[in-house]
Amino acid sequence: MRVAVIGATGNTGTAVLRALKDTPEVTEIIGVARRLPDPETEPYTDCRWESVDIGASTDTPERGEEVIGELTELFDGCDAVIHLAWLIQPNDRRELLRRVNVTGTERVAEAVARADVPHLVVASSLGAYEPDPARQEHSDTPPPARDETWSVTGIPGSHYSEDKADQERALDAFTERHPEVTVTRLRPALIFQGLAASEIQRYFLGEWLPLQALNAGDLPGLPVPSNLFVQAVHADDVGRAYAAAVVHRLPGAFNIAADDILGPQELADIVDHGRVIPAPAAVVRAALAAAYKTGAVPADPGWIDMAMNVPMLDSTRAREELGWRPTHSAADALAELLDGLAHGSGHNSPPLQPRDLNDADVPEVSEPAARGASAGESTDPGISEDLSADILGLYVSDHLTGATAGANRIERMANDFVDTPVYPLLAQVALEIKAERTFLRNLVHDLDIKQRRYRQVTAWAGERVGRLKFNGRVMERSPMTMLLETELMRGAITAKRGGWLTLRANAENLGLDPDVFTDLVTAADKQLESLERVHEYARVRAFDEDRRIYREES
Repeated sequence: MRVAVIGATGNTGTAVLRALKDTPEVTEIIGVARRLPDPETEPYTDCRWESVDIGASTDTPERGEEVIGELTELFDGCDAVIHLAWLIQPNDRRELLRRVNVTGTERVAEAVARADVPHLVVASSLGAYEPDPARQEHSDTPPPARDETWSVTGIPGSHYSEDKADQERALDAFTERHPEVTVTRLRPALIFQGLAASEIQRYFLGEWLPLQALNAGDLPGLPVPSNLFVQAVHADDVGRAYAAAVVHRLPGAFNIAADDILGPQELADIVDHGRVIPAPAAVVRAALAAAYKTGAVPADPGWIDMAMNVPMLDSTRAREELGWRPTHSAADALAELLDGLAHGSGHNSPPLQPRDLNDADVPEVSEPAARGASAGESTDPGISEDLSADILGLYVSDHLTGATAGANRIERMANDFVDTPVYPLLAQVALEIKAERTFLRNLVHDLDIKQRRYRQVTAWAGERVGRLKFNGRVMERSPMTMLLETELMRGAITAKRGGWLTLRANAENLGLDPDVFTDLVTAADKQLESLERVHEYARVRAFDEDRRIYREES
């Protein structure tokens, strides 16, 4: 069987690839994502990878047809397509979310029909279901589980739930138009695994929460509503459910959840010492709303609305018809996630990057900088007496300052232009520059250079003040912003490239491997090439009052 997986690099997609590789019936896998992973890292090896933006702007009908055409070509000869792609952030760009989540699903389904693929498997969710009144009636015990016949009209107030319900309606319409295609929908509970911890933190918790405290076990207790009940499932079990769905090719919906339901006491037992601090749901929602409004956390209060109202899932049909059984409990899946949150765990794909980029495998900086380290004969780095330690220290510290400002700027650019076709280029450059900043920090430590943290703080503040440009727009993005930001970043990368060349020229007197800096120079050249493509896109749109910068047509 040849299987294409749309959205193959995230939490669920990575687990699905692992499961498909363990499925004898599957002989070929096509991985599709907007940002591609390292193909040398499991489970991304031995897949054919293609980059397609299923949510590309539809300001012209022609562009939507182009996306469907790209997908149709990719799906040619496939026996099944698994559609997992889903955009959770940014919360405040509802048009973008719907374009990716709902319109994107419609495009994938249409391409399946045009390519004569007999089977479409789609990631729905427990969030597609309508509120269960029993959730408000059962305050001390879990409410009854519901099967797949429960109505899928979504939870009002939750953009995720509303989009999932609209996705289901789009699939209903597709099934009526194309009865020849078997459409399978999986509706899993919350999907947890340790490798997804940093992704989940970025999407829901933000970077400011001291999650390392989870590892210390010092929390005084868990504030939680008394009628909160949670179902979860390990990502590996979800992956096996998708593989089983592909093999059995059965139509309709399947609930996927572990056997146990986690109430307040079970959650407190897993998170810390088992002490529950009762908190009314309204208070928790208000606190989340305030934190979201101030930018402290990225999750909006709609997630609380969904958590307090979704039905519990009955997974009997998946057991009986797909032969699926969970191998992990919900408690074990959550415990693994919490451990991952405490340690900043992740994996080598764009969505799953670990919290600490020391743990990331970015090829240009993955080798130690010490001379001979790659050959297993490393020497301790240090500044030779032939060099001025003070002058060199100031030079490296200034480059670290520049890297701090550059990393903040390029990350913000990627976030600001997530709804443009150049986003994958910006996101990849942002990842590399963040990793290089970590490399420089480690180098400062290894060379025992005096830390000048006030310079990094000044750079951080200066970069944010620099955002207030006279671009003619105050409350909205100017079409000129991308052009200006790209030109500033090109200058910064050119300066950084000079720094790598300088360190390479002095590597012998620093006990460093010059080949590491040769790789970094090569990486800088590639980053400049990427930014030239961004600049090419921006410069023909920068002065357009119709703001074509956010659309794909020329």
